[in-house]
This record gives sequence, C-alpha cells and structure tokens, in this order.
Amino acid sequence: MWKVEKNYVYVTLEWLQKLEQELKFLREERRVEIAEKLKEAISFWDLSENAEYEEARNDQAQVELRISELEDQLKNVKIIKEEKSTKENRVIIWKEVTILNLESDEEWAYKIVWTTESSILAEIPKISNDSPIWKALLWKNIWDVVKVKSYAWTTEYKIVSIK
Repeated sequence: MWKVEKNYVYVTLEWLQKLEQELKFLREERRVEIAEKLKEAISFWDLSENAEYEEARNDQAQVELRISELEDQLKNVKIIKEEKSTKENRVIIWKEVTILNLESDEEWAYKIVWTTESSILAEIPKISNDSPIWKALLWKNIWDVVKVKSYAWTTEYKIVSIK
C-alpha cells in the first residue's frame, strides 16, 4: 500500500511519460513556432498596435508558464504502481466506480486517479483524489450510500459497481 507524502507529485509511469512528452513538445516545437511568429510580427515594425505581436507574446507567456509548471512537477515526481487490490469491492485509487445519484436517478462512472492525471474529458472521466466525491467514496464498498458535500449542495450516491 502506498503512503501519501507531502510535496510529491504522484504519477503512474504512463502519466510521467505523457508529462515528459508534453514538456519536450513545448520546448522543442512550440517555442520554435512562437519565435517564428514573433519574428514575423516584429517585421511589421509598429509594435504598439500590432495584434500579431500581442498574440505571439501571449502564446509565449502561456507556453513558458506551462513549461515552468511541468518542470516543477517533474522535480518532485514519485512514480507509483497501480495496485491490484485484493479487496475487490473497496473504492481505492485507480478503481472505476459507478455511482447512482439518489435524487436524479442518474448513473455516472468515474476512474479515480491522482490529481495530475485527472481529466473530465476522458471517455470514462478521471476524477482527482482531491475531489469531494473521491473523499466520500474512499474505502467504501459496493452498495454503500455516501453523502457528498460541497459548498453549495449535498447529494447522496449509491455505489453500484467497482472495477
């Protein structure tokens, strides 16, 4: 079982490779693209009302910020392995959990992952281990009812399946 320690960014090997690929792309390709845009925009001379120059500078700032974020994350990375839990009916990280909203009667499936891997746009949305839903579901069993509280609402969910 893994122990959570502060100041580390916990990632799977697969996610670490994605972060490293993104950093490489930003450094080696995106920076070059933006430098070319800046060079072209500067050739128009009047920088005070040069929309292309402003856009390229904004792109440059966003890319440099993301590079800085990735470098900080990668300095403190700790690789963790996905566990194959013997407690098949317990909610832990990397489990796919289907929950039923007891008010609306809607079902949702989520995969619970570390914060750095979360993506609500994934085929099965990946929710962060920092989310209120995760905190309510942790260590619960199939058919348990959990109450999820946020600042604005409280909802009850039933755990329908755990994979």
